[in-house]
Amino acid sequence: MKKNIALSDTGFLFNPSTGDSYSTNPIGLDIIRELKDGSSPKEVLKFILGKYEVEESRIEKDLGDFIDMLKSFQLMDNNG
Repeated sequence: MKKNIALSDTGFLFNPSTGDSYSTNPIGLDIIRELKDGSSPKEVLKFILGKYEVEESRIEKDLGDFIDMLKSFQLMDNNG
């Protein structure tokens, strides 16, 4: 995650570089917090699997899609 992205406790994100704002659900908020703390996608996957009851294959795909979306919205660097 880009360090300048503002994140509220309710899942509101703000990108000061573009002026765009977004909102996310609790799982998305957990993912973004983990990424902002420097966790790798594999570490985020492990965290989510430990916190939520979800199939690993499902969260792997959804996490990849979510990270791609963060990159497309310029909230995350393209190199991860």
